[in-house]
Amino acid sequence: MNILFLTITRILDVEERELYQDLMREFRNRGHNIYIVSPRERRYGESTEFKAISGVHILGVKTLNLQKTNIIEKGLGTLLIERQFKTAIKKNISGVDFDLILYSTPPITFPNVINYLKKAYPKAKSYLLLKDIFPQNAVDLGMLSKSGIKGLLYKYFRNKEKNLYSLSDYIGCMSPANVKYVIEHNPEIEPTKVGIAPNSIDLCNQSSIEREIILEKYGLPIDRPIMIYGGNLGKPQGIPFLIDCLDANKDRSDCHFLIIGDGVEYDRIDSWYSRTKPSNVTLFKRLPKLDFEQLTGACNVGLVFLDYRFTIPNYPSRSLSYLVNKLPLLIASDVVSDMGPIAEKNGFGYWCESDSVDGFTEVLDKMLNSDIKGMGERGFDFVRKNYLVSNTYEAIVKHL
Repeated sequence: MNILFLTITRILDVEERELYQDLMREFRNRGHNIYIVSPRERRYGESTEFKAISGVHILGVKTLNLQKTNIIEKGLGTLLIERQFKTAIKKNISGVDFDLILYSTPPITFPNVINYLKKAYPKAKSYLLLKDIFPQNAVDLGMLSKSGIKGLLYKYFRNKEKNLYSLSDYIGCMSPANVKYVIEHNPEIEPTKVGIAPNSIDLCNQSSIEREIILEKYGLPIDRPIMIYGGNLGKPQGIPFLIDCLDANKDRSDCHFLIIGDGVEYDRIDSWYSRTKPSNVTLFKRLPKLDFEQLTGACNVGLVFLDYRFTIPNYPSRSLSYLVNKLPLLIASDVVSDMGPIAEKNGFGYWCESDSVDGFTEVLDKMLNSDIKGMGERGFDFVRKNYLVSNTYEAIVKHL
């Protein structure tokens, strides 16, 4: 099949080990012809370019900054991207009869380009990988509202969202709670076109470097469990609550907390870290990907935080890095996400609500008194059965 994939993730080569690169590599390895449309944000100073690399065609489109930037540029860039993608596709990709048009959220501002593609390739199926339920998530975090001036923006984006759903022949959600939410809040959608296409990973050989060597390299203790949080430090993660949990447990000697990440809330946690100087917390702003993967593999428990205000179910992909390295999950989230219940039901994690520091401390105690290694093995087994790229691949192609 000829497959066109649209994303706002920066993709330079499908041989990179990331969420969408893993999936596109799976499609390529199954013998399909892959065309990827990906942004080249302003910060990189690159022009639009179309080239083939690693057996895949990649169209890099010059855009404004879409991530890790101020809200004005992000908003403007999100509004402009569909026109930029449409123009670049018309100019650079022609003569290809596509069978599948695949695209992910964010953003939800793709309806016009999807509508154009469906008219240009009437035989092609359109498949939405729903990773972000916007604008409701922005309402949950107080960034938008359903009334007043912000309400006008909400209505605009909500119409875009509904339009994108209607243009999609199929919608793949991250978890059962996602499927239920989409169907219940969008009754006009035919339920049979909504299913599960989970975040997934390609199993690769893990690092064989001894744990002690890696931990000593970063000045981390080798005599106690390391609890790692790695990833975005932004509004959705509820960083003030993460800080409260670290502060409440900063005098413990039976575990060590490792925070690695970047984002709009990094300065907040860095300020607390510099002021408090906790002996059982280590903070790194970022690490090269290989170093991060090796360090993750040397840790013992993966931390997941989500803001308690969410009314839409999230399922962070970062958990896959933990599980594939045989780390059980300690999850602090809102009550609508099914990530915690899934982890507890299958024996690879514990969950608490992300508005109770005492609740976090309780599940932390519970984790430290559990068979951490055995829980990690169960998590790894769950990944092999449910979260491999082959699972997502099969969920998509079964419709074609």
